[in-house]
Amino acid sequence: MIQEVFDKLRTLQDILSKKHEIERDITEIPKALTTKTELLTRLKKLYIEKNSLIEETRSELKGLRIRLDEAERRREEYEKQMDLIKTQREYEALDKEIKKATEKEQQYRKDIFREEKELEELIFALERDEKMIAQQEEELHNEQEKRKNESQEKEELLSKLKAEEKNITPGLDEEILFKFERIIRSKAGLGIVPVKNSVCTGCHMILPAQFVNDVRDGEDIFFCPYCSRVLFFDEEESSEVFSFSDEDSGSLADLADLDEEE
Repeated sequence: MIQEVFDKLRTLQDILSKKHEIERDITEIPKALTTKTELLTRLKKLYIEKNSLIEETRSELKGLRIRLDEAERRREEYEKQMDLIKTQREYEALDKEIKKATEKEQQYRKDIFREEKELEELIFALERDEKMIAQQEEELHNEQEKRKNESQEKEELLSKLKAEEKNITPGLDEEILFKFERIIRSKAGLGIVPVKNSVCTGCHMILPAQFVNDVRDGEDIFFCPYCSRVLFFDEEESSEVFSFSDEDSGSLADLADLDEEE
């Protein structure tokens, strides 16, 4: 009877391990898309910012050209007035205004050249970002489709494993099943292990002598007092069987404590 339970638990162990692994994979699938989604969001944000900067630059250029036209018009007016001046003082004053207007013209042309160059660079960067956004959108779409198909396949496999689990669990004690599933989740898929030479092969801790004898008798289900795994005694895997007194059991427990400290 107990051996039948052990056989079922070993089979159930494989099913639960695969089931929990698939459940973790399904949970991780959306996270795998997070990086691509965040990158696309950042690119779109930068695209909007650059587009706004382009509009600002165009507006600044428009203002500079208006100011340049005004400076040119003033200079030309001052130059026409040169033919009408009569005194040296008038000449010097008008010449000063012409120079100021000319300097403004030159500065406006420099500013316009700088802004035009910046605008050209921004437009080039914007076109590059458009291509990158389109590429990222396509990659994200393809990745979403891939992950969707992968998720569906895993869901189908998960359903099969759950069906296999239902076929095995009838007849098993519910409390043992509850503990066993928790062990599988917390112990990397290993919930039932043999006792070898008084040692739990799951956590490698030395077990009390009487406890080992009880496991060997196979009259009940025993859990490792250290790692909580289900234990069974396999005659083929144990090279020798020990029979200890209570005093020996105490010394082994002391040794176990030393192992934990190390």
